[in-house]
Amino acid sequence: MKLNPFVKAGIGLTFALLWSCPTLAALTEAKNFGLEVKATAQSEDDRDLGTQKGGDVNGIGLDLRPWIYGESGAWSAYAMGQAVVSSDIIETDTLQQSADDENQQTTNNDRKAKKNYLAMREFWVGYSGFTPYPGEILKLGRQRLRNYDGQWRDTNIEALNWTFDTTLLKANVGVAERFSEYRTDLKELSPKDKDRQHLYADAAYQWTPGQWIGLRAHHTHDDGKLDYPEPGVATDSLDKRENGDLTWLGIEANSDAYNWRNTNTVNYWASITGMQGDRDTVNALTADGSRPAQAKRSDDVNGWATDLGIRLRLDPQWQVGAAYSRASAEYEQNGLQSNRSNWTGTQSRVHRFGEAFRGEMNNMQSMSLFGSWQLREDYDASLVYHKFWRVDGNKPVGSNGIDAVQNNTDDVTGAILSSTSLPLEDGKKDLGQEMDLVVTKYFKKGLLPAALSQSIDEPSALVRFRAGVFKPGDAYGSQVDSYMHRAFVDVIWKF
Repeated sequence: MKLNPFVKAGIGLTFALLWSCPTLAALTEAKNFGLEVKATAQSEDDRDLGTQKGGDVNGIGLDLRPWIYGESGAWSAYAMGQAVVSSDIIETDTLQQSADDENQQTTNNDRKAKKNYLAMREFWVGYSGFTPYPGEILKLGRQRLRNYDGQWRDTNIEALNWTFDTTLLKANVGVAERFSEYRTDLKELSPKDKDRQHLYADAAYQWTPGQWIGLRAHHTHDDGKLDYPEPGVATDSLDKRENGDLTWLGIEANSDAYNWRNTNTVNYWASITGMQGDRDTVNALTADGSRPAQAKRSDDVNGWATDLGIRLRLDPQWQVGAAYSRASAEYEQNGLQSNRSNWTGTQSRVHRFGEAFRGEMNNMQSMSLFGSWQLREDYDASLVYHKFWRVDGNKPVGSNGIDAVQNNTDDVTGAILSSTSLPLEDGKKDLGQEMDLVVTKYFKKGLLPAALSQSIDEPSALVRFRAGVFKPGDAYGSQVDSYMHRAFVDVIWKF
């Protein structure tokens, strides 16, 4: 299997970081290593809502993740690889964004996910000697950036990140840029990631026991070269069609609600975020296929979003709650989010906007009702109902787990000539509704080094079922299928 240069560089850098740094010469004094084995079965039907052939996924996959970690004094280093084999193109990783990779209408093979691939998930060096606090560390390299609600950061990316985590104060400051996916199948970045730098900072203070208030900021700078359409030349979904600078500022408060171990009778979270910036967008060719009068247009953009939730503990095992989210038509997330968190109060991280629909905070509002159950640290379950609407009934929504298309057919033969994303019905705001179920059984509990808390999703072996059934609303029109589903069974074992 031929490795692309970035994957080779990642592997080489990993060994260089682990064994060549003089400060880590005594790494073997305190070494941890292991293997995470994950088997995943996926069933997915009608991602395209019946608008094209295919759109179904039924397969099983094996995901092997060897890792090594070492410490020497204030220095540490970590690396995790990945090898995936599967019977279909399935998602063995909850960080995968199917809307970014598998749903693209492209003939470019440089970003087509394959059944089998090798990858480097992480490789970094850390230093924790700036302060005497055990929760402080500076990391350099490809690493897992994650905040507790998953709405600002939850991804593997090349970064310089400083974390300060104490009982009363939690803070993060960093810069990040994606240079490669470090996968043998994905040789190109998505257009939004090309030449895009991220600068971010956040701080939260525990002003009274169990009550946190915080500020968050994020800035993206994108001056990547735009790809302008040429008459007679087919466009590619990997062409970069927009760039610009965007800034987010937010304030949030919570009762440690994302900590599934807390025993509060009432938990809550509340956040509000403002976004503003400027964007340059490439203009399409005119109707007759000629160049437009202006190659691009420049716009000022601004928007806001809020996320609110409350959860009531009925007894030590059972909880119920409700959540509401709203994002204005021009608001968008920063591109590093997963929208997965422990918002239902269990150890399992659940998608905030549906395991099937997978909405984003862009021209969308949602209302969610849920119940959850946690039996010690052995079992948990969450049952969630979602309802989704557009905020502006005449504008599109952000990327999600739906890939409905509109086909351009030949009038005589009926053959499909081309396909584009299905436009939503003007004036129709109802996006649909969904039911989710996530159930997990845990085994083999064990302690991991504190520095790996962000890197490894699951601290124990487990069996998990997670599924969502989505019913599209009026905004998708009357010609689409009535339901789509996405379901997974994950089995994870650790050696």
